[in-house]
Amino acid sequence: MASGSNKVIYAALVGNALIAVTKFAAAAYTGSSAMLSEGIHSLVDTGNQGLLLYGIRRSKRPADRAHPFGYASEIYFWAFVVAILIFAVGAGVSMYEGVQKIIDPHEISSPMVNYIVLVLAMVFEGVAWTIAYKEFQKSRNGRSFLSAIRQSKDPTVFTVLFEDTAAMLGLFVALIGVTLAAYLEMPWLDGAASIGIGLILGMTALLLAIETKGLLIGESADPETVQAIRQIIEKHRAVSAINEIRTLHRGPNDILLAVSIDFENDLTAGAVEEAIHDLEIEIKSRFPRILRLFIEVQSAEDHHEMEAAALAAAEGHQS
Repeated sequence: MASGSNKVIYAALVGNALIAVTKFAAAAYTGSSAMLSEGIHSLVDTGNQGLLLYGIRRSKRPADRAHPFGYASEIYFWAFVVAILIFAVGAGVSMYEGVQKIIDPHEISSPMVNYIVLVLAMVFEGVAWTIAYKEFQKSRNGRSFLSAIRQSKDPTVFTVLFEDTAAMLGLFVALIGVTLAAYLEMPWLDGAASIGIGLILGMTALLLAIETKGLLIGESADPETVQAIRQIIEKHRAVSAINEIRTLHRGPNDILLAVSIDFENDLTAGAVEEAIHDLEIEIKSRFPRILRLFIEVQSAEDHHEMEAAALAAAEGHQS
């Protein structure tokens, strides 16, 4: 895992922990539901950063007999758990608290305390968001914002960015709700703001779940990497044709590559072995994230025959 990812998570963890304590103190003093929801939000975010750090540590474990390809994909699991927690705890509790405040509204005491805490929280969250955004920008490579998120294989960066964005939006909603509740003397608006925060968290959790689900199922390397691998193989003098290239991200920096190649027919077994060695050295030196590479020697005719048999078997199971 890149050190930049760790920096983003540590910055968010420290910031959210400090902000959570301040928000809970303000909520207890003023009785604001929106502030309580914001405290829960920051507490959940703090726990989430802890889970991401735990996932990073677990993903670095070496391969063993039970898991011969290692544990790199474990970071994807913990990122998915984070999405569940944001929805179940953050969104659920915020909306429940908001509904309770609307049913039984009560005035906010000392609203100025809430204003100060919310403004300070915006400053702290803004710093954390800036750090996460700068780290995310490094991985964009000229792609659009949405495209970069969809193609990102490091959930730690975009998870923290999503959380910090939701936090900033939630703070604005809380500030508006607290201000209107006090100014208009309509305390139920404080509860409405809490529901709004819950909806923001729910949407954030949904987006994170969608992105991490794809990583858990298994996503290929980016098209540029696959194309570069294809070019390396095609230019080798011993290669007649490429039957198939398959890649799988097992972690942000762990790619599994499987290639089926039709070599020239007049080559000896030793020449084929030498060609495979050359390809492995060149591919791994150019793409260090490719930790495991499997090359299958197969004629184009045999490959097509096996594909047809596999397709027929799959259709037979579905019928």
